[in-house]
Amino acid sequence: QVQLVESGGGWVQPGGSLRLSCAASGLPFSRYVMGWFRQAPGKEREFVAATNWGGGGTVHADSVKDRLTISRDNTKNMVYLQMNSLKPEDTAVYYCAAALSSTLVVPIRGYGYWGQGTQVTVSS
Repeated sequence: QVQLVESGGGWVQPGGSLRLSCAASGLPFSRYVMGWFRQAPGKEREFVAATNWGGGGTVHADSVKDRLTISRDNTKNMVYLQMNSLKPEDTAVYYCAAALSSTLVVPIRGYGYWGQGTQVTVSS
């Protein structure tokens, strides 16, 4: 049974920081591209960032570059999203996802497994 569990969400003021974590189980973790997506109420789920099996290749959405950074620890089956200089526009439910691929994956349909999501709220 594949399971992805996010944690670390919460409330933060604009300019603040959070680190999201995703614990993966039930899959050969190093073989999967891991990604983060987010969805605000009434909006489409959108790509945030992804990292390949070795962690040496990453891609980030233009809207989060230089503020949100993805990383992974294959020895612990964990993937992280470090979130700095947060803006109200970053408010959303953030989802961890896994895609079986040899290259980085951006489209939502490329990911076969999803976590339950964790809420991030940025406001004064």
